[in-house]
Amino acid sequence: MAGSSTRDAARNRAQTHFAASEQRDETVKQIISSERAALEAKTAKLRALRLAKEEQDRETARLEALNAPPAPVKRTRARKAVAS
Repeated sequence: MAGSSTRDAARNRAQTHFAASEQRDETVKQIISSERAALEAKTAKLRALRLAKEEQDRETARLEALNAPPAPVKRTRARKAVAS
């Protein structure tokens, strides 16, 4: 009987240790998940801001092109024929 109670006590300690380990693992997984969600939200926000800025830059460039004076026409000189 003495061996049985010792075995039960050892089993209980092992179960307690295992349960605490499982609890820590679950907490770590939740922390990682929340950090990942925060990073994804930040990335989505920055992407939206970048796309809005690029669209604004495209619109500005388009308006500048419409309002720009026409490019001067380059005239080429006629080449003289060289007698050979």
